Amino acid sequence: MEQEYDIIVLGTGLKECILSGLMTLSGKKVLHIDKNPYYGGESASISPLEELYKKFKTPGPPKSMGRGKEWNVDLISKFFLSTGQMVKILLHTEVTRYLDFKVVEGSYVYKGGKVHKVPASEKDADASDLMGMFDKRRFKKLLLFALNFDIRNPRTHHDVDPHKTTTRELFHRYDLGLDVIEFIGHAIALHNSESYLDRPCVETISRIRLYSDSLSCRNTSPYLYPLYGLGEIPQGFARSVLCTGRSSVNC
Repeated sequence: MEQEYDIIVLGTGLKECILSGLMTLSGKKVLHIDKNPYYGGESASISPLEELYKKFKTPGPPKSMGRGKEWNVDLISKFFLSTGQMVKILLHTEVTRYLDFKVVEGSYVYKGGKVHKVPASEKDADASDLMGMFDKRRFKKLLLFALNFDIRNPRTHHDVDPHKTTTRELFHRYDLGLDVIEFIGHAIALHNSESYLDRPCVETISRIRLYSDSLSCRNTSPYLYPLYGLGEIPQGFARSVLCTGRSSVNC
């Protein structure tokens, strides 16, 4: 019997599965196809371990690695901020019904031959050995500014134009040292280069708030991770598509 579909999606990578889920929620009939025997595309979690060795055409695995089914290996490893866009999408589409998450135990940086917890609250700042006494005060002032900042309320801007003031100028305003700037920019705001320093500070302020809000939800760490690997996320979207009765997935 012939079937008619509104949309055909090729591949079960994360973005393809998100699109399928959102289109199905909007009432579209979707056919979802993948040539691979597993979900996830480039963001898959390969299990058992034998499949990973087969994928990369490498002999193994060695017996010392134990049972292959006890492994889930992410092709692209990453965590999710607990109040970030990905988690909001999972909640909106109700894909969380098909997933189990665990909270990552902590967020740390390695500096000066030691491992340090990343401070993202006033309490953390007081206990941190990443900063001296005066830097702690300055960091807490910046953190308070970022947490109270509202782009729609000029009173919270404290004479800082968020679209014209650069992040470098904002840090200079609070007289932050280079070590403090480094962990704020890369361990809290999660920038991957120094170019953010010369861009408008509104982006970095938003990132600091996101990190702090995510941390306040979980206490120990701002990060969540799918219990059985990142491949569970596209698979969860695919399951949600199937459960609507309006779509099908073929691998």
